[in-house]
Amino acid sequence: MSEQPHPPKREIFDVPAMTNTDNKGFLRPVDEYRQLPYGLYMSRPADHPRFHHLESWLLPALGLRANIFHFTPDHRSGQRLYLDVGRFTGPDADGRWYSVDWYLDLVDVPGTELELLDVDELFTAHAAGLLTLDEAVEATEIAVRTLRGAAAAGDIQSWLDAQVGGRMPWLDRPVAR
Repeated sequence: MSEQPHPPKREIFDVPAMTNTDNKGFLRPVDEYRQLPYGLYMSRPADHPRFHHLESWLLPALGLRANIFHFTPDHRSGQRLYLDVGRFTGPDADGRWYSVDWYLDLVDVPGTELELLDVDELFTAHAAGLLTLDEAVEATEIAVRTLRGAAAAGDIQSWLDAQVGGRMPWLDRPVAR
């Protein structure tokens, strides 16, 4: 990989302000935040050329951020979930949650095996001093645990549901409140 590695992507999820500061520093309005014992759900519009809406679950105990990108009709890829591996914390005393993306991603396209991406980025970032050895090892362990869990459960959503102790709600699979 010849590109200069980028620092880990960081985001802020400000629940009281109903905003999300993305990894480029842009402040985005949020339609919904929902805090449950296992994590934080966010649903917000997106002004991206490939998708118009983003749903995310920050799952601190799993070291995962599970995302559904609502693609525009010309960019539908068959992808269901996109999982970021990293450190996810919150809420702090001001009600904010934080994410640090550790480069590894897992992509779920129903009917195919869960795919691990960006292993090269993880190693390049570690070699450049952007990620400690402990963080790189933890990222790898999270990815392996997730791949094994999804394979054993039959699919990633079933494994995630089992890990959080119930059905994780998404816009297309609501759970009664």
